[in-house]
Amino acid sequence: MIRYALTRLGLLVLGLAVASVLIFVSLRVLPGDVAQVIAGTQATPEQIAALRASLGLDAPLWTQYADWIGGLLRGDLGTSLLTGTSVSAELIDKARVTVPLSIMSLTIALLIGIPFGVLSALGRRRAAGAALSVAAQALAAVPVVWAGLMLVVVFAVGLGWLPPQGFPRAGWNDPAAAFRALVLPALTIGVIEGAMLLRFVRSATLQAIGQDYVRTAAAKGLTRTRALLSHGLPNVGLSVITVLGLQIAGIIVGAVVIEQLFTLPGVGRMLVTDVASRDLPKVQGELLAVTGFVLIVGFVVDLAHRLIDPRQREAE
Repeated sequence: MIRYALTRLGLLVLGLAVASVLIFVSLRVLPGDVAQVIAGTQATPEQIAALRASLGLDAPLWTQYADWIGGLLRGDLGTSLLTGTSVSAELIDKARVTVPLSIMSLTIALLIGIPFGVLSALGRRRAAGAALSVAAQALAAVPVVWAGLMLVVVFAVGLGWLPPQGFPRAGWNDPAAAFRALVLPALTIGVIEGAMLLRFVRSATLQAIGQDYVRTAAAKGLTRTRALLSHGLPNVGLSVITVLGLQIAGIIVGAVVIEQLFTLPGVGRMLVTDVASRDLPKVQGELLAVTGFVLIVGFVVDLAHRLIDPRQREAE
């Protein structure tokens, strides 16, 4: 197990290294010039060139990359060219919105996907099970922006229960208002991700129902439902853990769109704003932080899978 963990950790570090190169190179091919943005439209070419030199933008790309990696090794994600603020500090500040939003979305997805996925599989020959399956198919195909707009129309404009956009200025110092501001965005992501999870849980449960160990347990006197719950669902859980790793990444990506739609001051909205303003050091720090988070989630999922599933340990 230790050797497996070290191997996966090495792959994680390698993945971060490759991601850093791809992020750095891809941002340099984007059109636009941050020196032009800072200097303004009235600046002369000489002024822009002097500003580029002062910011270090005229240095060779390999030098800029080496400086960035050197900062990363010291725990510094960089400094914004436009505001001069620390990227790490601003990421932590914006994460106070994105992290709770992601946790709420994942919780909603789990509450929808797991129990209703099992019920849909157990009731596959009944109308309720078929209705759950059809509803999941429909919800999984709904664009996240359209779903968010519909929730706003119903619960904010129509019923007036929740705020349509924004986040309180006091932030989490006013927890009730902050929580209410995240309910609709979390529902938007959670319902769609939950529908996708429901479909997977239903498929995995149906596969487990047909396994020999479930039929054997039923032959020994257990009902089919009890045999599934006691013997089949633990094996379904192994597959669900793997899918959850992918869904967490999907939730992070969905947060970029949702924060724009609901004007939430989170990491996703900050990233879109910084890309538009060509603040390259800030963007590359943000992208690497998000990429690192997704890779760490995959690393944790792999370790959890190995710890829970004895067959993998026996094979090793």
